[in-house]
Amino acid sequence: MNRNKTRRQFLGEASCASIGCISTLSSILNLKLANQAAAAGLGGGPSGDDCKTLVCVLLAGGNDSFNMLVPDDSRYSAYSSSRGGVGGGGMALNQASLVNLNQASGGDGQTYGLHPSCTALADMFNGTGPFSTYGRRLSLVANIGTLIQPLDKTQYNSGNFPVPKALFSHIDQINQWQTSLPQGPSELTGWGGRMADLVHSTYNTGTTSMSISLAGNNIYQIGTSTSQFSITKDGALLPTGGNSGPNTLEGRKNAAVDGLVASSYNNLIQDALAVHVKQSRDAQEAFKLVYDTIDVSLVENTDYDSTNNPGVSVADVLNGSNFGRDLYAAARTIKARSLLGLRRNTIFVQRGGWDHHGELLNTQAGMLAEVSASIAAYQKALELLGVADEVISYTASDFGRTLRSNGRGTDHAWGGNQLVWGGPIDGGKVFGTFPDLTLNSSDDLGNGGRILPTTSTDKYFEEMATWFGVSSTDMPAVLPNIGNFSTEPTIGFVL
Repeated sequence: MNRNKTRRQFLGEASCASIGCISTLSSILNLKLANQAAAAGLGGGPSGDDCKTLVCVLLAGGNDSFNMLVPDDSRYSAYSSSRGGVGGGGMALNQASLVNLNQASGGDGQTYGLHPSCTALADMFNGTGPFSTYGRRLSLVANIGTLIQPLDKTQYNSGNFPVPKALFSHIDQINQWQTSLPQGPSELTGWGGRMADLVHSTYNTGTTSMSISLAGNNIYQIGTSTSQFSITKDGALLPTGGNSGPNTLEGRKNAAVDGLVASSYNNLIQDALAVHVKQSRDAQEAFKLVYDTIDVSLVENTDYDSTNNPGVSVADVLNGSNFGRDLYAAARTIKARSLLGLRRNTIFVQRGGWDHHGELLNTQAGMLAEVSASIAAYQKALELLGVADEVISYTASDFGRTLRSNGRGTDHAWGGNQLVWGGPIDGGKVFGTFPDLTLNSSDDLGNGGRILPTTSTDKYFEEMATWFGVSSTDMPAVLPNIGNFSTEPTIGFVL
């Protein structure tokens, strides 16, 4: 028995180190912390200074973002021509349907409109509607993509300069957005995980991982000593059931699982699995105890927009889709940071389905309407919860898409436009260099209008990592290629 106990302790320590689990002792401490918070009636929220959260929203599949952000001036004709015009199989949006963006001073000085489904995002950009109280909370960064070093069309065509591995491949480009290693990583870690390796011990005192995922496993949040802690829309991965009393089927099932994971096993693999399951269960229970103390009454009772949608609360909008419910869980988790001992953390959310080789116009319109409403309601929830100035959220996507239609939709390309929003953002501006959308221009690599990125993902990530607390000395450990872009200007979207 003593030998088994020693082996279980050893396995527990080894397994926690390998996947970032919380030890049994840490789980007990976490439970104690949660119980104390609940007994004190605390509603969550950071009590310390300098709390910061970075939220990655992955639009998986490759969003056609040149129909999300559209030039609304003399450049519109090139856009419309390259996209095959309006109607008749063309992918261009009618210029009159675009939602006007009123750029603040200091942007790129040009005129744009958003997709007609993105009215809520336009309010965030313009500081109107539900955001007239809070001001401009959203900006866009134009034509971002994975790059190993700065690259122009002549260099690309020469074949003598390094380009990202497996360009235009979903899985490779999704991985590269998360690893920030377009040449292929020597070890499978993400830039968020490497950032966590550096800052966790400096800023955080809790036992919960600072990498919290609402989309299961991802590379972005994996570090050498960090892995993600997965949660759900309900706050935790725990046994479910409407009635889980001891004499119900659900209760007996849960009791059986508890008995299995509490046992010791002679088989090393079985024993290690039981330890893992027990530790994971303890960690999830501890998290949920804290998560459930968060007071969301303002979110539940405040109208999203009392003028246009009377009686529709912020929570109603968020609960209107799976994506919105994920963002609602993210907002509650952010509010719970201090009770979890986290002054720094990242959250990963995913909304898939953007691979529109067919039915682009109709399908994307519905998806953008959902994303626009959910993002705006999530940002308003952060405002109501009092944490908006401590959160930067941003989108990532595999790649942009071809300008030219394939007859029904568009195909895989490279550069695209991204959203970045929050209190720390210099809102109401388009940053970066919007490309020339004329087919065969200096920004077009051909094959139906594949736009060469003018801003690298490294510069995008560097600005957020700097805000998060990564020093310039440590930045190459987070973004190994950043030195290749030392002559490139800072984008400037963080205040």
